[in-house]
Amino acid sequence: MNVLVLNCGSSSVKFQLIATDLDLIAKNADRRLARGVIERVGSEALVSFAVEGGAKLRTAEPLRDHRAAIDRILRWVVSPEAKVPGVSSLADIQAVGHRVVHGGEKFTKCVVIDSEVLDGIEDTIELAPLHNPANIKGILAARELLGPGVPQCAVFDTSFHSTLPETAYLYALPYQLYRRYKLRRYGFHGTSYRYVAYRYRQLAGLKPKDVNVVALHLGNGASACAIKGGASVDTSMGLTPLEGLVMGTRGGDIDPSIIEFLHDREGLTLDQIDTLLNKQSGLLGVSGLTNDMRELLEEERENGDRRARLAIDMFCARARKYIGAYLAAMGGADAVVFTGGIGENSAEVRGRILKGLEWMGLSLDAARNKAMTAGKEGEVSAPGSRLKAWVIPTNEELLIARDAVRAVKGAPRRW
Repeated sequence: MNVLVLNCGSSSVKFQLIATDLDLIAKNADRRLARGVIERVGSEALVSFAVEGGAKLRTAEPLRDHRAAIDRILRWVVSPEAKVPGVSSLADIQAVGHRVVHGGEKFTKCVVIDSEVLDGIEDTIELAPLHNPANIKGILAARELLGPGVPQCAVFDTSFHSTLPETAYLYALPYQLYRRYKLRRYGFHGTSYRYVAYRYRQLAGLKPKDVNVVALHLGNGASACAIKGGASVDTSMGLTPLEGLVMGTRGGDIDPSIIEFLHDREGLTLDQIDTLLNKQSGLLGVSGLTNDMRELLEEERENGDRRARLAIDMFCARARKYIGAYLAAMGGADAVVFTGGIGENSAEVRGRILKGLEWMGLSLDAARNKAMTAGKEGEVSAPGSRLKAWVIPTNEELLIARDAVRAVKGAPRRW
């Protein structure tokens, strides 16, 4: 079965085409056939497509909306120029898996999308106003372009965190606010964490119930997750992705009274404050330069920029604090696992986060850590380290494709 995996953002569409079925999943023999991204949807879009080991396309062209972007993806995938193995017409795409950011309390696993599911996703728009509308646009466009005979499946970022206990997901607010509005912590990056837990189990030779790790998904969006017995028991993002770690443009944890302070002293509206907290803070806000960790590390190294160093140090200090908090909450763990663009690729950031944790039994192997470059996976802690450190590149698209196959076939979801 060829599954098209779509990740629709407000102005972007990412895709992968993955060949998988129940037998291939059992053998861990799924194959990625093609991948790509369209950025700046709604204007002169930037198109970047590639077939595994084959054709590539880079171009700029006007694409007015998500439907036009997905239509462009489909036309290229089935084109003679692309030569995607086993794909020559739209009939060769048997299912679509959609990444949906927020499933609220209703959706705790992958589901085949029907009118009731679509209504449920729409009901959560107020919880994810920046994300779910784009996800819905992708669902409607794929349904129109591929026809009603191709099943559409939704995989929710929040679903892995449905196992959070009340003590972790409730805010200490009047309880009726939770009852009335479902005002609570939901967590995000769930599909990434589920893949990391699955892959760590494979590499360490464990059963699901024996997976006890603190995982850090570090990228422009960043979060931490405490995984105990293979399940999420705490995570740093909350009602929205704004809570928790320092991120590229998000400030993470702050005193809520800052909102009133900015309103009174700066005269900012709530919308302006929301923009400041989500798009002008974090690494960008502290450094005054960029939200790109690579550029900040270079600026620190080449020019000794004080604010670049400060932004990096704050990013690392917040992550280190969450490691300690989650180890305490879990009663200990076996490993700290890094994933995401920064977590997978920056040995320097990993080293700075873990510096000084020898007292709790985690010793980093500098050579191993430096050698763990893009795309590689493995342990980076020193031999004999009681608490291990691992790097595992995430693969959310693979899990979305597998979940879609299982949902279509009526098979139970596994790791």
